[in-house]
Amino acid sequence: MNCRDVEKSIYTLKNVLSRCELCPRICHVDRAAGETGFCNLAGGMLISVHLPHYGEEPPLSGEKGAGTIFFSSCNLQCIYCQNYQISHVPAGQPVSADALADIMLELQAAGCHNIEPVTPTPHLPGIMEALSLARKRGLHLPLVFNCGGYERREIIALLDGQVEIYLPDFKYGSIETAKSLSGVVDYPEKAAKSLREMVRQVGDSLSLDEQGIAEGGIIVRHLVLPGCIDNSIEALKAIRAVSPFIPLSIMSQYTPVMDGKLRMRVAGDDPLLYRRITKKEYEQVVNAALDMGFEEIYTQNVDDRALNPDFNSKTPFDWDAAGA
Repeated sequence: MNCRDVEKSIYTLKNVLSRCELCPRICHVDRAAGETGFCNLAGGMLISVHLPHYGEEPPLSGEKGAGTIFFSSCNLQCIYCQNYQISHVPAGQPVSADALADIMLELQAAGCHNIEPVTPTPHLPGIMEALSLARKRGLHLPLVFNCGGYERREIIALLDGQVEIYLPDFKYGSIETAKSLSGVVDYPEKAAKSLREMVRQVGDSLSLDEQGIAEGGIIVRHLVLPGCIDNSIEALKAIRAVSPFIPLSIMSQYTPVMDGKLRMRVAGDDPLLYRRITKKEYEQVVNAALDMGFEEIYTQNVDDRALNPDFNSKTPFDWDAAGA
């Protein structure tokens, strides 16, 4: 994408912010004027922490970590979110596009393999402006678009040529599960449409350099939830309908969130969320993916490690730091 097209895309995204339609919730509030919608964010960006992250898929973390920038709030706010401290409330430090560009360059200087904003959707105008500034200042790392999958195809289309690697979740194949756990009924439809657009842009595979580090392409994540195997199977079917060649990351790391009010919400909505998934449940989903013909699958161990980060700490990912 040439500079003129990039500037046009950024301009369009900023205009969308004035009657916010960045995600499928389409709140139609003027965030540029300080109004807030579902995400409780106005027009500026808020970030919690930026760091080399060693807990992503191997082609993303490599030996020096993904250059991850955790943004505040989210357009889904799932009741079981492990990042609830920053995803459920607009908590963090304000950052300008200019300052964010400097953070991207700082992560590059630290040796990170990529730049990975999490979750980018509510902050897209500022992120893409910062990316453009950083590219002009010497940023050469790929951008990893790490999102929850609840996206608008039209917005993803504006990113064509600017995102090298897409890393979307495909959380739900079941409308009922999506409604119960994330309060949306159109998740499967919106996730499938946006996934098709991502694949159109970057293909349905992952390109690696000589060291096995991702340079471009896509990985689709699916978190297996306790008692929700049918939902997982339907999600896999929806992904396969886009392409059977898409690399999958089937995640076992669901950890019950035990924190005051959120704990009561989890108990009230689905008592199953009080437990970890079983090895049998996880194997059912992995085997289903294999039976469907998926060939590239990243898997995790099923164990009892507590994997909820603490964003009140300077090192939110203690296991990350240990492996660095």
